[in-house]
Amino acid sequence: MTKTGTLRVIFLLLMVFLFSCSYSNRVNFDPESEDFYEEARLIMSGEEKQIFHHLPDKESRQEFIQDFWKKRDPTPQTDPNEFKQEFYERIDYANDRFKEGIPGWKTDRGRIYIYFGFPDRIEQEPMLNYPEVKGYLLWVYYRFNFAVQFIDKRGDNTYTLNPYSGIYGSLSQAMELAKFGISYSNEIGTQYIDFKANFKRSAKELTVSFPVKGISFVEEDGMLMADFEFQFYVYADQKGAEKKTFIENRHFESTERELVDQEEISFTFSFDLKPGKYFFDILIIGKPDIGRTRKIFKIRI
Repeated sequence: MTKTGTLRVIFLLLMVFLFSCSYSNRVNFDPESEDFYEEARLIMSGEEKQIFHHLPDKESRQEFIQDFWKKRDPTPQTDPNEFKQEFYERIDYANDRFKEGIPGWKTDRGRIYIYFGFPDRIEQEPMLNYPEVKGYLLWVYYRFNFAVQFIDKRGDNTYTLNPYSGIYGSLSQAMELAKFGISYSNEIGTQYIDFKANFKRSAKELTVSFPVKGISFVEEDGMLMADFEFQFYVYADQKGAEKKTFIENRHFESTERELVDQEEISFTFSFDLKPGKYFFDILIIGKPDIGRTRKIFKIRI
């Protein structure tokens, strides 16, 4: 496939994702759940959408909504929830600034803005030599390592993602992290750490592993130490399933010599669940100042 063909495929996949969020909701939710889902589905992962549609009643959906914002709160020990507040402020800003005949938060610019906020650099100019394109707009996000290009085809300030070469860098990867309120950063305590989860059916044990690189340890009496809080939100992958929540704290320590040869840190947890398919929504909070990371796994037990 040519480079142009590859770019078109990437663009089409992105557009399918973006505009799938604008389809009407066909599930009969209660008014509160429907109001939440109408906007929050923009930042819901595919697994979260499935879970939300599986919940049996208003009470379970209300609990999901509370957990949804709690999991994304960067400082859960304080009020308000900065992530939730910023999300709705960005929707208001998008509706005010990106008026293109539809609500601003549903436009291409609005969606990108809601995910990532203000660009680090903006380039805008008319396209005098291209009659089919009236205007050009580039948003550069250095902190997320990507840029997006919008074009105005009619000259009426309606900008859409360029279908030919409108994406530079790791937009899709940054977008997946943004859904969970997580981003790549060089700041201490905010660096994203990827991790794996593997369930062993015979032992009914889940092993969570993540790389040593990127973790900040505390040194005490010649030992390197760190503490982790694991929050597990477990949902059965079926209609009417109830949520189970597990929270466990784990301590890690090692000598520096031992850690040099150790690529990963692993912790094992026991789960006595009935056979079936489950969503394991795992939130890991590292202490002190290691940050937080989160992923959802589909696991068969």
